[in-house]
Amino acid sequence: MMNNTAKGVLLVLSGAISYGILATIVKYSNGLGMHTGVLVFMQYLVGAIVLSFITGMKQKKAGDLQPTSKSKLKLVLFGTSVGFTSCLYYVAIQYVPVSVGIVLLMQSIWMGVILEFILSRKPVGITKILAALITIFGTVLASDVLFQDAEISWTGILWGLAAAASYTLSLYASSHVEKEVQSFVRSKYLITGGLIAVILFWNTDIVNNFNTFNILISGVVLALFGTVLPPLLFTKGIPYIGLGLASILISVEIPVSIMSAQLVLGEQVSIVQWAGVFVIFFSIVLANLKTIKESRREMPG
Repeated sequence: MMNNTAKGVLLVLSGAISYGILATIVKYSNGLGMHTGVLVFMQYLVGAIVLSFITGMKQKKAGDLQPTSKSKLKLVLFGTSVGFTSCLYYVAIQYVPVSVGIVLLMQSIWMGVILEFILSRKPVGITKILAALITIFGTVLASDVLFQDAEISWTGILWGLAAAASYTLSLYASSHVEKEVQSFVRSKYLITGGLIAVILFWNTDIVNNFNTFNILISGVVLALFGTVLPPLLFTKGIPYIGLGLASILISVEIPVSIMSAQLVLGEQVSIVQWAGVFVIFFSIVLANLKTIKESRREMPG
């Protein structure tokens, strides 16, 4: 019988894999003529509906678990960063390969170090600073800017960096905002905020381009792998293994994203780029070593 640690690893890895295939689904759907705005709208709309249903069922069993109005508002506001991350990221991969887009998104590692310094007003540990520098070095390799002959799309890079900045805020929201609220309830309000952000970002494009049944299918698939399964899998799995190890496992979405783009979209990734990916993965491990040690001390047995 599977022990709790193995169960936690499996659940978190499954959530990471779900995240990893999103960009490929979007780009493949774009190739079939489906508009990005409609796809991401469907992703968040279906996700918000499903999470609301799950929350309602759990609340019926466990009694009143509703957060205060202030908590709801705070979660919805921070949830907009989740929606903006998807919008900015999906726009970025229109200009750069998925393999480069996911690497740009991972700039949230060093952006998170800066955000931590700004919010805490305390010196950041040398380990995290080193991890941030290693991430930048890995990004140079993984984006292949030193060796490729093709012209770099600075538009795509800017969109990708904007997505990373928004992702940094969403990670902060996921780990710090209203932590006393049950995870599934938090997910519901964060995704609701994300839906609002998507509507604000794409507005009339959603209505003007909502003209194919395939969009509904792709939207449901995106919702399943992007806004429904990962929060539920992470909520169930992270308590078994701790946040530090979970952060490392979640980074598996980087190679998964690249491999899915290779298999489905035919994107070419060089050995140098793969080396950069593993450098970034190492930086994530380094950045979370302290958290892993703390989690082990706090976890029973």
